Amino acid sequence: MSALSVDGILGSIRYLVLGTADADGNPWTSPVFFALLDRERVCWVSSPQSRHSRNIAEHPAIAITVFDSTVAVGSAEAAYFDATAAALPQDEVPGALAALNARLPAGKELDTEDLEPAGPLVAYAATLRRRYVLVRGGSTESTHAFDTTVEI
Repeated sequence: MSALSVDGILGSIRYLVLGTADADGNPWTSPVFFALLDRERVCWVSSPQSRHSRNIAEHPAIAITVFDSTVAVGSAEAAYFDATAAALPQDEVPGALAALNARLPAGKELDTEDLEPAGPLVAYAATLRRRYVLVRGGSTESTHAFDTTVEI
């Protein structure tokens, strides 16, 4: 799978699995609706009180997996990322809302009133530091009999 395929996965899948850890290293994963801000960053909105948001505040290094869970077993494509996450600065929030709203159905769009201080949510972004892909076991791209991940 090429970087182009990773971009395709990021563009077509609407949820990522966000892996965080608390200050003691206890792991937590959360499904999060997301959008691309640019080729190097994804964004989402969450309550700052959610477990993954509290974890990000304590430990901003995260992991992300993006995949289509509806495909048949043995035909999945997946992209994995090492990333760093944080709440977005106010001047970047309008861009995040525009990116997220472009992926939401009509009538479900987010508004600045949904975000703090008026609303309960905060806009977050993750900077994608390293990219990996799933290589199917036995494929022409792999000498392994089993599925592996390869950094691209």
